[in-house]
Amino acid sequence: MNRTLLIAALAGLLASGAAIAQDATNNASPNPPAVASGHADSKTSAAPVAGKNSFTKKQVVKRLKDHGYSAVKGLTKDDEGVWHGTATKNGAPVSVTLDYQGNIAEQ
Repeated sequence: MNRTLLIAALAGLLASGAAIAQDATNNASPNPPAVASGHADSKTSAAPVAGKNSFTKKQVVKRLKDHGYSAVKGLTKDDEGVWHGTATKNGAPVSVTLDYQGNIAEQ
């Protein structure tokens, strides 16, 4: 009987520890967690995220076009690894960024 009680108590402790570990406020990572934001083309509300960016200019244009942007122009990569440029979406001109995670944000 005591063994069963001990196993149940340990299982409860382990389950509560896992729940605490998943709390976003405990995230010590220097990179923001990928969370849904108000912008459908971004996985994080912190976009653009600085970091080493391996996207080529051609890949940036393709990614933007795949997400509904057209007339992509003036693409440059800044010293934080974020691509900046202009494009058209839904007939309106917008300034866009694309970070190393592939997040697209309108500025």
